[in-house]
Amino acid sequence: MWIYEKKLQYPVRVSKCDPRMAKYLIEQYGGADGELAAALRYLNQRYSIPDKVIGLLTDIGTEEFAHLEMIATMVYKLTKDATVEQLKEAGLGDHYADHDRALFYHNAAGVPWTATYIQAKGDPIADLYEDIAAEEKARATYQWLIDMTDDVDLQDGLKFLREREVVHSMRFREAVEILKAERETKKIF
Repeated sequence: MWIYEKKLQYPVRVSKCDPRMAKYLIEQYGGADGELAAALRYLNQRYSIPDKVIGLLTDIGTEEFAHLEMIATMVYKLTKDATVEQLKEAGLGDHYADHDRALFYHNAAGVPWTATYIQAKGDPIADLYEDIAAEEKARATYQWLIDMTDDVDLQDGLKFLREREVVHSMRFREAVEILKAERETKKIF
């Protein structure tokens, strides 16, 4: 089903060691509006969505895993040369005590990822509106992350991710309109 090329969806570059920024980026790794929550939300919802839009949820859910990989790479590159003292100063001391330098699914405040971050109502329109909101929240978070760094290389990757959230939101909006139009057509049996 999958073909995996051992390269990222978009190149990830960082210009400097910056554990403080890595701490903030972890929000998109294991936070409520992050990439893991999005991927699992869409790939779960696809089982109760009409056939006309099931492929959209599969495609976007799969792409979210590629985004998760990009975030993980950013965090790794931002922290790989950091000393333990730098990690502590950046607010990652608790993370280091629990996980060393390994990534772990939690948000920027250290709260572990939970399935309560995702929704599946079973009503296609409700689920798609949930998905639109998720994409818009992720877009906003990416903008705030861009605003918090002066690393133009890192900003480049974050801008790519922000723009993908915009595209996903637009595609989910299109899917809502497709389903609304289908719901309103006369059914002749």
